Amino acid sequence: MIKTHFRNCNLCEAMCGIRIETEDNTVLSIKGDTEDPFSKGFICPKAVALQDIQNDPDRLRQPLRRTDDGWQEISWQEALDFTAQRLTDIKNRFGRHSTGIYLGNPNVHNHGNMLHIRSLLKALGSRKRFSATSLDQLPHMLANLQMFGHQNLFPVVDIDNTDLFICIGANPVASNGSLMTAAGIEKRLKNIRARDGQVIVIDPRKTETSRVADEHLFIRPGTDVLLLLAMLYTVFEEQLTDSGHLGEILKGVETVRHHCHDYSPETVAEATGIPAQRIRLLSRQLAGTRRAALYGRMGVSTQAYGALCSWLIYCLNTLTGHLDSRGGLMFTLPAIDMISMGGRGSFGRYHSSVRQLPEFGGELPSAVLAEEMLTDSKEKIRAMVVVAGNPVLSAPNGSQLDQALEQLDFMVSIDSYITETSRHADIILPPTGPLERSHMDIIFPILAVRNTVKYSPPVFMPESGSLHDWEIFLQLAARLNNTGISARLRHRFDQRLGADGLAGLLLQLGPYGRTLPGSRIWGSWLEPLLNRLSSRNPLRRLWLNGAMNTQYRDLPKGLSLKYLQQHPHGVDLGPLQPILRQRLRTRDGQIQLAPQLYLDDLARVKTLLHPEPESGLKLIGRRHIRSNNSWLHNSHRLIKGKPRCTLMIHPQDARDHYIENDTLVDVVSTAGTVRIAAEITENIMPGVVSIPHGWGHHRSGVGWQTASANAGVSLNDLTDSQQVDLLSGNAVLNGVTVQIRPVSASTLKRSEPADTTYLD
Repeated sequence: MIKTHFRNCNLCEAMCGIRIETEDNTVLSIKGDTEDPFSKGFICPKAVALQDIQNDPDRLRQPLRRTDDGWQEISWQEALDFTAQRLTDIKNRFGRHSTGIYLGNPNVHNHGNMLHIRSLLKALGSRKRFSATSLDQLPHMLANLQMFGHQNLFPVVDIDNTDLFICIGANPVASNGSLMTAAGIEKRLKNIRARDGQVIVIDPRKTETSRVADEHLFIRPGTDVLLLLAMLYTVFEEQLTDSGHLGEILKGVETVRHHCHDYSPETVAEATGIPAQRIRLLSRQLAGTRRAALYGRMGVSTQAYGALCSWLIYCLNTLTGHLDSRGGLMFTLPAIDMISMGGRGSFGRYHSSVRQLPEFGGELPSAVLAEEMLTDSKEKIRAMVVVAGNPVLSAPNGSQLDQALEQLDFMVSIDSYITETSRHADIILPPTGPLERSHMDIIFPILAVRNTVKYSPPVFMPESGSLHDWEIFLQLAARLNNTGISARLRHRFDQRLGADGLAGLLLQLGPYGRTLPGSRIWGSWLEPLLNRLSSRNPLRRLWLNGAMNTQYRDLPKGLSLKYLQQHPHGVDLGPLQPILRQRLRTRDGQIQLAPQLYLDDLARVKTLLHPEPESGLKLIGRRHIRSNNSWLHNSHRLIKGKPRCTLMIHPQDARDHYIENDTLVDVVSTAGTVRIAAEITENIMPGVVSIPHGWGHHRSGVGWQTASANAGVSLNDLTDSQQVDLLSGNAVLNGVTVQIRPVSASTLKRSEPADTTYLD
């Protein structure tokens, strides 16, 4: 019998609605859902990989334990008991901070993981926590915390209403939007031009986004901070500031003016590679367009001045009247509102034991992960828990991380594959497949260009005896923290609610939920109390009073899981609205334009104006529409086509280094060397080379047949874990200095290590 299922694709940030047709346990087709109110039928090539992951013969279905004879399948009971016992023994011998945990980016695509990981974190009790955050968007989150009072209070581009979109260090056409959840972003960008607006891209490479833009400007890697300071200088010098409706709650305008006075466009032009007059015109365009937005992502985030860049982008949008304003940067009101659940985030409460880099949001920078395992200090990490992460490929200096993981006393990976990272584990605990669990995005609605919500039940029933990720968390937590009445009650509470029950509760407590349904869980005595507490939410009152433009504000009982089940295509909650005054979480109720930590860090920028002569080229990463993380490289649908793991290099640099197209090149940095085929192109600026991220599947013991046959090289075998943004601790993955040299015929005749495969 053929069945039709509707859900969101969970392979990237875009939240594209998909229509899946199945027969028995077979996927017949995956297409875009034309009735989805957010994506409206858009689909990218990644969605078809859902069936590849679901049916992948390399995907693990049973726990594995390492033995002298290789991997051995064991029962869930044995695996969970053994894991908990080893972690408990190490904790008892060396202290609770002797165990580290790393969370990969697939966790944010899984509502069960996001809602129940706290149980495992609490049971472990370690402050040695790491995640992909500090390899990606930490600078943005730090700016959110410092300026708006909450680390998850993200300004989002109101892309459907903007008339000028300036995109710096980002490639949304390839990423489908990043920290800007926008299904069908290419069409949205083309719509800007169709209404006589402009799209301007600033990047060291002519990207896929550049192809749909009006203009592309090359910029030297790592100098974005100078461009942003010069734009601020121009805005102040030419009296282009516009405080708009936020004027009375802006704090620090004159301080920002004072600190950018040394960075005129003429001063920074040579360093950035952008003429002074163009910088001035760019500033006037931003200030003079009523509906405009300046947007930056990975290129400005994962570099040496990432924190300053994120702060300056927010400052420029604010001071030109484009914050909390139609067509500019606005704030979402998601159905599950993480902002109103208490807490704001944290920064610098404690530091790493080796380099003393600061904590952020309860996590240490992933750039220190290897050294925290290799140190001889008393807080050395001796055991690791890795959840849906592959830091050997995603974190800097993967070779050093390989070494560090290999010498651990114990490691457990909660992962579907034997990856470059999980191959070091003693136990691998594989969760259910992507179509065997329900799905509800709870993170990306915080970042979406329109307020929507959707819940989807599983497409297939899980195999008998299998466990969801969140069930693994709860089972381990119960074994690690099985003493005390409160721990037992919390475990029973979490188990009874499950992922969907907890999501449903949070819907009722959110801004679109009015009452809590009576149930066996709450009982009639608790329901009125929770209703009273949730009704005090100012955003709830705003919505109930009709201030939010949504057709669903007159629901008799508000949004609930039951209501979403009755609307499988999702529910449109309306466009973004000016709402920052209600969302602001700073202690004094003002936008902090000039936090002291940014002002202090500006001292580093002066060196960029007069850099010391440096031999070598600057290495940057790149993204492809058919890739997001290393899991997807085992999809035969996504991997097909010409090799994508190449070294992009400008024709002039190729001539200078005697390199021809498709020839092998050794790329050398302070961290290591990789060998890769050259791709000569004028789409990259002189002095810059590019390698895509997430590749490097040549390591021995990896359980990916398709990925291993198309191994590529790892960008992060070249990045150096010692290079971080000194303010935030975020890893520097762009602007790395490398040397390149062609591989001679005599070099090729020499034998290579058995586990080294350099080409796709």
